Amino acid sequence: MPTAPWTDSKTPVGPPTSENPTVRFLVYAAVVTGAWSGVLSLVVYGVARLAGVDFVATRGGDAVPEPVRWVAIVLVPLAGALVFALLASLTRGWPHAGRITWWAGTLLAVASLWIPLDQPATVPWSTRCVLAAMHVITWFLVVPQIARIVGDSEPGRSVERPEPQ
Repeated sequence: MPTAPWTDSKTPVGPPTSENPTVRFLVYAAVVTGAWSGVLSLVVYGVARLAGVDFVATRGGDAVPEPVRWVAIVLVPLAGALVFALLASLTRGWPHAGRITWWAGTLLAVASLWIPLDQPATVPWSTRCVLAAMHVITWFLVVPQIARIVGDSEPGRSVERPEPQ
């Protein structure tokens, strides 16, 4: 039984070559997934604040912890998703682009966990754990989606379809 060229596609029907993901489409997907990640992180932030978690953390080389603002809770996942999508766009058309993107995103997410977990002793562990959970939420929503989109640009995944007459 012959197989169609799109059978390895992450989507049920492989996209035509003309519909391979563009940078604009990846940025759009990043805005959507990053915004949802920001909203869910804001919900986690609100629940944690109601539970009495004191959201203070250091930024960069600061020695004194400062309160974490709710705006940062929304904007950081969005910015991270946009940067990741732009980096992932560099792999479009590569063999195994989806896997490369997924693993690179996973490694970046694991590395980003260092930021909340490596806070000074003055930052409570409750804050560190909730901030780490927000990083996991962002990974869960952003990385698989961007990797799936980039994966459809791999050689042999999309097919050239004739124009309708």
